[in-house]
Amino acid sequence: FVEAIAKVVDSTQVNNKNNIMTTSTNGENTGGGAWAEGLSQNDLMEKDTVLVLDGKDNLIGSASKKDSHVFSTEQPRGILHRAFSVCLFDKSDGRMLLQQRAASKITFPKVWTNTCCSHPLHGMTPNEVDGPEAVAAGDPVGVKNAAIRKLYHELGIPLDTFKPSDFKFLTRLHYWAADTVTHGAESPWGEHEIDYVLFVTVDNKKDLIVKPHTDEIDAVEWVTLAELEDMLNDKALLFSPWFRLIVKKWMQNWWKDLNETMTTNKHCDFVNIPKFDPPKEHLGGAGNAGAMFLEGDESKKQGAYGKIKTHKESVLSQLMHVDEVFSALTLLYVKPLKSNLDTEYIRKTFDQNDLAFCDEILVKVSRSFAGVIRQLPSSMLVDILIFYLVLRALDTIEDDMTAFENNDTKIKLLKDFHKTALVDPNWSMDGVGEGDERLLLQQFPKCHGVFAALNPKSKEVITDITKKMADGMAEFVGKDLGQGTLDLTEYRRYCHFVAGLVGEGLSRLFSA
Repeated sequence: FVEAIAKVVDSTQVNNKNNIMTTSTNGENTGGGAWAEGLSQNDLMEKDTVLVLDGKDNLIGSASKKDSHVFSTEQPRGILHRAFSVCLFDKSDGRMLLQQRAASKITFPKVWTNTCCSHPLHGMTPNEVDGPEAVAAGDPVGVKNAAIRKLYHELGIPLDTFKPSDFKFLTRLHYWAADTVTHGAESPWGEHEIDYVLFVTVDNKKDLIVKPHTDEIDAVEWVTLAELEDMLNDKALLFSPWFRLIVKKWMQNWWKDLNETMTTNKHCDFVNIPKFDPPKEHLGGAGNAGAMFLEGDESKKQGAYGKIKTHKESVLSQLMHVDEVFSALTLLYVKPLKSNLDTEYIRKTFDQNDLAFCDEILVKVSRSFAGVIRQLPSSMLVDILIFYLVLRALDTIEDDMTAFENNDTKIKLLKDFHKTALVDPNWSMDGVGEGDERLLLQQFPKCHGVFAALNPKSKEVITDITKKMADGMAEFVGKDLGQGTLDLTEYRRYCHFVAGLVGEGLSRLFSA
């Protein structure tokens, strides 16, 4: 809407609260001065005019670099704006160029990071403003123009060294971080960006001119992936939070076959924008900002059902609930629940080693459900047990926010689950989920062994519900549910997939 109005009136308006200047969509500078060499860090903070965005990377205005990076009670995470991160590689030996940001930098000084990190700006020639069409096509030329400008400004790499077509645009990430390491717990500075990740290569670094600007960079280093990992593990070295996120989620796969990364779109995602909260040390700031996305923080994870805020009470407070303590002691020691697994029918029907694993992992991934499932009649106990474990395995895949290169990969795994995990007796998955949920996927052939011995009607029901639930998960994987569903109809549809199908499956299994 803002862009449409800007096209009609071609005017500038200022939002005084956040110092955001709305802009026309043609990328012309409507409020900030053009960037130029010879400016100090403070000058650049005042004069650079960054691209202000909404959460979907749509351009909605502009702000000074300074205003966008201020963390305060009015804007606890600054102002969301567009950025880029360049990773420059030497094709002859596969090394990447790192830089250590100068001590004179106002935000995140002295941290090691990727080759070049900065912002596309309004009012630049060549133009640095990209629309959604350029992003969807995988060729944000404006961001690439900005990268060429800043490679020269920060590293002294001549402007004619690279063309926009030399850069490989891989993906975007939405992150924020308060610069509390530099400025303390109430830091007035931080980053809040949708960051475009760009790869570029040179044939041999010996032929590359690199003359770092002393007000931008303290040091540079060409490193292998192994050397980078050693540096990241060195507690004496500081690294930028955005680069840590990129390395953790993607870098190993992208780097191990650099030619494939540069010449194909295998690792590209031009649609989704993964969201990340910062490491704990970068929470807070002057606005006392807490987690925004709750992704990747294991302290917020409950089982395999998502990252959520958890409520805790002290031991003393829990002991004050005398009736609950009495019930728990009775259940554990006076009248403990007995499992119906140890029956002749179950012993004759199922492999005891596989069943023992399923029973043990059931207790670990869900103590409450385990207690109920074990009380079921022996004729349906194992069917419900396996039904639960199959859906738990499926949900673990859906819930993992970091294991997959992009949502397309996850969606394919989800939609194929009923044809792979429930058909192939040797199917398993490693590196997905945490703790016991990960073990469940690693040892899934044992679950399949028990599943294969179920009666045909039960197998049919479990397969059908698994397929339907996976299709529903795939539908919602790419949707941002941080603020809830869009409307009541979508809410009901979401509830159907995550809860209604379980009820349908149980009803059908009871009557199978």
